[in-house]
Amino acid sequence: MQQRIASVDTADGTELAYATIGSGTRPVLYVSGWLSHLQLGWEQPAERAFYESLAEGCRLIRYDRAGCGLSEASDRPPSMEGELAQLTAIAEVLGTEQFDMIGVSLGAPVAVAWAALNPDRVRRLVLYGGWADGSRIAEPDVRDHILGLVESHWGLGSDVLTDIFAPDSDAATRKETGRYQRASSSATTARALLALSYELDVTAFLREVQAPTLVVHREHDRAAPVEQAEVLASGIHDSRLVVLPGRSHLPYAGDAQAVVAVIRRFLGLRAARRGGRILTPRQTEVAALVGAGLTNREIAARLGIEERSAEGHVERIRMRLGFHSRTQIAAWYATHAGDSGAEVRYFHA
Repeated sequence: MQQRIASVDTADGTELAYATIGSGTRPVLYVSGWLSHLQLGWEQPAERAFYESLAEGCRLIRYDRAGCGLSEASDRPPSMEGELAQLTAIAEVLGTEQFDMIGVSLGAPVAVAWAALNPDRVRRLVLYGGWADGSRIAEPDVRDHILGLVESHWGLGSDVLTDIFAPDSDAATRKETGRYQRASSSATTARALLALSYELDVTAFLREVQAPTLVVHREHDRAAPVEQAEVLASGIHDSRLVVLPGRSHLPYAGDAQAVVAVIRRFLGLRAARRGGRILTPRQTEVAALVGAGLTNREIAARLGIEERSAEGHVERIRMRLGFHSRTQIAAWYATHAGDSGAEVRYFHA
């Protein structure tokens, strides 16, 4: 799949970037968590595979909130009012038709409030890793410590939060995720949005949500306690709660396919195809060497082939997996193959 990026202005003139993935007729609007970057996220193998799996048979629309990724910064500080205005601008791109909505992490309480205020627009609602009352997701001293860390040392702050968000990922993936967060926003914006996460309370909106709702949460989520998922599910009349095993807060970390499967089933979509792209044994071997940091010349020497042949193998791997760089191949191999050396199947929608 390829994503198509466009932009739209909010009511106050802030330009937001949004991306459309898939060619189905049913729209699914995805409200992301704390930070996002449409382009860099698409270049992360695990994140891209997650979006592609969700988008099979539908049209997935994602956007960068103001001050993040490809979107313009706003002169106004982050607030629920601002979040709803941005979501409204993206929804208007879809015209008057109903759509399904997925709210993830910070996007979950925002999606709750928007669905409650716009009951005629939301067909089905999915809330992953969310909460009803942000003040309940961490103790005050912990919140203050993390906010101070992000503000004073964005590099260390992003690494600490990555360890909380994706403890099931390997060290290389966590390091790349930290870099991704720093590239997605400034320290000032990151801190302000994190503070907003702790401030939002949508408890009063829960009873106003009319759309059938699925609440998905990992049992040992380290960023948002599962008790808040239970509050969401108990407060929304037509809802069901699914608790999955795992510790990671990011939906594409850990067992992402389990998250995809339960969401697609709820939305009435067919199970995503798995194993759509397979590397040959030789390509798997080359991918492992790319993951080990070898150049084409070193790969050729290791395998006893011409350097041009090694270059051709790398190019075919890149094209088969839909990647743009060796770094992506290395990250993909670390995530999907490890050190097994077995035939690798790429989970592609």
